[in-house]
Amino acid sequence: QVQLVESGGGLVQAGGPLRLSCAASGMIFRINAMAWYRQAPGKQRELVASITSGSSTNYADSVKGRFTISRDNAKNTMTLQMNSLKPEDTAVYYCNADIVPTWSIAYNFWGQGTQVTVSS
Repeated sequence: QVQLVESGGGLVQAGGPLRLSCAASGMIFRINAMAWYRQAPGKQRELVASITSGSSTNYADSVKGRFTISRDNAKNTMTLQMNSLKPEDTAVYYCNADIVPTWSIAYNFWGQGTQVTVSS
């Protein structure tokens, strides 16, 4: 089995920082691209940031300059450093990854989500 587990969500005041982490575990052969998505109440899930296995990154325009995505391939982890948070960043944040398990081809996996609430 393969599992993605997020941590680090919580309540923060506008302008403050928060750091999310995602840990992949299980029978993993290789992790390809990883990403953070978010879904606010009543809205569709949207891509926040992505990172390739070679650490090339991509960001949504709404978070450029404020959020930083990174990964540690040796530890199968990914982080999202969020600075200058705004109330509109309030959402459930999901970890996503394309993972090649030891027994099969690549599959796309999701974490369970972690709530981020930014108060004004």
